[in-house]
Amino acid sequence: MPRDPVCGMRVDEDTPYNLEYDDETYYFCSASCAQEFQENSEDYVSPLQESLGE
Repeated sequence: MPRDPVCGMRVDEDTPYNLEYDDETYYFCSASCAQEFQENSEDYVSPLQESLGE
């Protein structure tokens, strides 16, 4: 089960709130988290990649 990169909540992959970014699909718990990610993607992707060792 994926985790919303904005708030950290676990979400189902069938959520209507998902976005493609840098050839990756991100899933969100709400429209507001999806909007926050869309407006500030680098704030969420860079720390996530660092924590994964990329």
